[in-house]
Amino acid sequence: MPLEWWPPLREKAAAAAWRKIPSWCLVATEDRSIPPAAEQWMADRSGARTISVRAPHAVSVSDPGPVTDLILRAAC
Repeated sequence: MPLEWWPPLREKAAAAAWRKIPSWCLVATEDRSIPPAAEQWMADRSGARTISVRAPHAVSVSDPGPVTDLILRAAC
């Protein structure tokens, strides 16, 4: 599905830190603010290590366990 219709995906960054720094991403599959397909596309594009959680946009509030696990894995 083409996602170019979503304005943030058309903006160019001055520098791409994800090219040099390992990236991690949590895709909230029930997100209604950012389309989950867009979240997944951005994660794939950056080569991020990705987990998916069946949760809304505020996943750190509604389901903090997976968020904590992801942060701890990224910190190691």
